[in-house]
Amino acid sequence: MSRAIISTDKAPAAIGPYSQAVRAGNTVYFSGQIPLDPATGALVEGDISAQTRRVFDNLVAVAQAAGGSLGQIVRVGIYVTDLANFAAVNAVMGEYFQQPYPARSTIEVSGLPKGAQVEVDAVMVLD
Repeated sequence: MSRAIISTDKAPAAIGPYSQAVRAGNTVYFSGQIPLDPATGALVEGDISAQTRRVFDNLVAVAQAAGGSLGQIVRVGIYVTDLANFAAVNAVMGEYFQQPYPARSTIEVSGLPKGAQVEVDAVMVLD
């Protein structure tokens, strides 16, 4: 099976030994995105809603670099450091996705890279 590495400067560069996304056939596997500003590499300031918007903006950029859009995402994994923020994260996700919504899991974790409050990964299937 062939793999194509997806990369864009409109999303933060990987901070470890991984790619922003990998395409295998018509499926694109996104690495987790945290709320880093792609221009500076710094964690965005603000509350969980601001951080979540930055994460989804980063995912939009990677999806576009892969030749797709958020409308083609079939699964989303959300990781938060506090499940009390679930409603706020859910509201922001609703700004970016329309029905039919992707499958999703939301998991509370003890910590995320660079002190982020939220991280999101995804799977996209291109038509």
